[in-house]
Amino acid sequence: MTYCYRKLYLSTQYMKIIFIILGMLLMSQNLLADISSEENKKVQASQFTKVVADYKLPEVNVVRQDGKKLSFLKELNDGRPVILNFVFISCSAICPMLSHILSKVETQLTKDGQKFHLITISIDPENDTPSALTVYAKKFDAGVNWDFYTSTREASLTIQKAFKAFRGDKMNHASLIFLRPFAGKSWVRLEGFMSPDDVVAEYNAMLKTQ
Repeated sequence: MTYCYRKLYLSTQYMKIIFIILGMLLMSQNLLADISSEENKKVQASQFTKVVADYKLPEVNVVRQDGKKLSFLKELNDGRPVILNFVFISCSAICPMLSHILSKVETQLTKDGQKFHLITISIDPENDTPSALTVYAKKFDAGVNWDFYTSTREASLTIQKAFKAFRGDKMNHASLIFLRPFAGKSWVRLEGFMSPDDVVAEYNAMLKTQ
């Protein structure tokens, strides 16, 4: 009888050891999966190219979301560093993603006490009226440093082509964000899929080189 109890006791101890080992293996696999997931997120957030470029920008007028007709160059050259992108309101893919990114960028730069001017240009001016842009801006909690502009179709195309952002049709537009520290300086062109942290990091790196 004692032998049977001892055998049962040993079997129980062996089972405990096996369960402990299995548990450790599962924890290791979960940890590796978490690390892999985080690494994938970092890779996905950094799939973009960076190019420093100079653009000859046109003397055209634009209309801000408040309805004011303004000089595009004067809006660019108001003394603040610029972060610029292109969208159209009815877009359901790249544009909302970019606007969400810039919303987070605005929040972070404002928190850091930075001076900046976020500029979003419509590539669908026939439909993106000032009032429609106002609604769109509220959707992404745009603050006082973020302005939205529409224009004539001709002016919109001229601006897109000047930035080498025109792709033949609004449905083919690329994921682009342009940064410039001050008037007369080169632009930093970011193309691809980036995170808000990526944009803020590139913005701060750009300012440090000036």
